[in-house]
Amino acid sequence: MSAESAVERNAERRKRVFVGALPPDFLRISTDTRQQQQESADQQAALALHHQMVGMTYAQNTTGRLSITIGQAKLVKNYGMTRMDPYVRLRVGHCVYETHTDPNGGKNPRWNKVIQCLLPQGVTSIYLEIYDECSFTMDELIAWAHIPIPQAVMNGETHEEWYQLSGKQGEGMEGMINLVLSYTTHVAPQYVYSSVAPVVMVPSVNPPVYGMRPYAPVPVYTAPPAQPPQPHLSEQELKQIEEMFPNMDKEVIKSVFEANRGSKDGTVNSLLQMSE
Repeated sequence: MSAESAVERNAERRKRVFVGALPPDFLRISTDTRQQQQESADQQAALALHHQMVGMTYAQNTTGRLSITIGQAKLVKNYGMTRMDPYVRLRVGHCVYETHTDPNGGKNPRWNKVIQCLLPQGVTSIYLEIYDECSFTMDELIAWAHIPIPQAVMNGETHEEWYQLSGKQGEGMEGMINLVLSYTTHVAPQYVYSSVAPVVMVPSVNPPVYGMRPYAPVPVYTAPPAQPPQPHLSEQELKQIEEMFPNMDKEVIKSVFEANRGSKDGTVNSLLQMSE
């Protein structure tokens, strides 16, 4: 076979294969079809409806509002080479709440976080865990506690106490955490979330194991029930208390004032105990 005939045959083959410029969508899978758009919209609508139904069921099965002020903790050991960055994870019924992380809090973290949540029927205790926030590994569980809600709280009293923590050191040997609890049967006109959004958990007979956070329920608005006027803290009184407690968050002061039903002396006493 001559070289000229080989070149001619290759040129003939190229003519058969090459058909001109390729279209812009060559070998691309279209992801923007009408059918796919409709399926995505239906999926979002079904998910929103499911969230609403879960939130409605949860709101209807509650007895009142529980206010939990997470003050500080005194831990017996700092795990790791550096100071720990602790945060608190709290479970009330099937809802989970979290505080912010106290950077370099170590053995004496402070949060002063107020969590207000609806208390489901039949729930008489709360579960609390303290984690060390890690950057490159899973957050480490430091301590935990199962805390029964005192009957005095259910009767309308404000209750503050240091609770024992369990952990690697043993039962009740990991340190203590300071909590202030109060309860009211008068719920706000709508289903109110705290500044920490709750997470609905699937009921389980076994102790809870926390991992990825699922969705939060959609707020469900109901008819406003009759409720007594909330105690009002004047600007002058607030300023006086802030001067007495410069390191205390303003929202914490207001929450403690409401929990003490407008008693200024009771508010000051509760804040003094929290700052000890």
